[in-house]
Amino acid sequence: MKKDTIIKIQPLGFHWETQDPFIFCAHHKDDFPKGNALMGPATSLAGRNIGQDFTIKDGWRMYHGAAIPGFPTHPHRGFETITIVKEGTVDHADSLGAAGRYSAGDVQWMTAGKGIQHSEMFPLIHQDKENPLELFQVWLNLPSSKKFVEPHFKMLWEDQIPVYKEINSEGKSIEVNVIAGNLKSTNAPDPTPDSWAANPDNEVLILTIKLGANASWVLPKAGPEVNRTLYFYRGDALQIDGENIPSYHSVEVKAAVDLILKAGDKDCFLLMLQGKPMNEKVVQYGPFVMNTEEEIQETYRDYQRTQFGGWPWPKHEFAHDRQKGRFALHADGKEENKS
Repeated sequence: MKKDTIIKIQPLGFHWETQDPFIFCAHHKDDFPKGNALMGPATSLAGRNIGQDFTIKDGWRMYHGAAIPGFPTHPHRGFETITIVKEGTVDHADSLGAAGRYSAGDVQWMTAGKGIQHSEMFPLIHQDKENPLELFQVWLNLPSSKKFVEPHFKMLWEDQIPVYKEINSEGKSIEVNVIAGNLKSTNAPDPTPDSWAANPDNEVLILTIKLGANASWVLPKAGPEVNRTLYFYRGDALQIDGENIPSYHSVEVKAAVDLILKAGDKDCFLLMLQGKPMNEKVVQYGPFVMNTEEEIQETYRDYQRTQFGGWPWPKHEFAHDRQKGRFALHADGKEENKS
């Protein structure tokens, strides 16, 4: 029987179930091969459903890409995407003329707001070795008062994201990347200004957690109204308050209590999503997240009329030059270069 601190345990698929204020989370884990001259796979694509390739074959998928894996031009409205890269490279381009390339350890936080088109491609930069990719994309809802804010994105670069480290009394290590919120006085960078996470009262906390083999750690409690979900995505064994959690399972827990996490004989890796719910009606239709059916219909009309600014790039599955380093070009012309 589950302990009273645990609400629900369930297996994980490709799209992970989330709780308000989150919409969903996707886990991308692909062992991409060496790249070709176009930064696509240097191997045959025969037997794949090109344009809709979501079945793992030979350890990887093309997703909606035809030449380069990833997600060519597509629209969003009414929520935010938070893309957390653990391995590999992502190329961003959007209808505002903004662009970027970000890699392992970096996070892109994008407010879709009133509407944006963007592409997210996974260029296979290396021709002399394999190009593994692992990332999470989290969809965080926007409240009704913020659905039509101006779209934009912010980069949380790897060297800006604080890491909380602890060696417990048994000499075992704990390492936590604090992407949003506050953990034991370790503060994440500010999120986008219109985000639900921008108000500390909403107790949004996004963490990636690494528990060393056989390490135990106390995850501190949050407020009683807060929703909290842990995703155990890699490792052989995990206990939460003494309850055995199978690998690749999610665990909804009560947030208002301290939780004891204990790893098995191998390192354990978890993602945690936490936040106070908005308690608003959610109507989602594909890439649009609104509050009513009428708003969804309005969104489709707006998109057909405006294309959310159109597409200023030469290709719909646009990737930057192979030699380009990590960078962000914002719609206002400001450019950040990291390498």
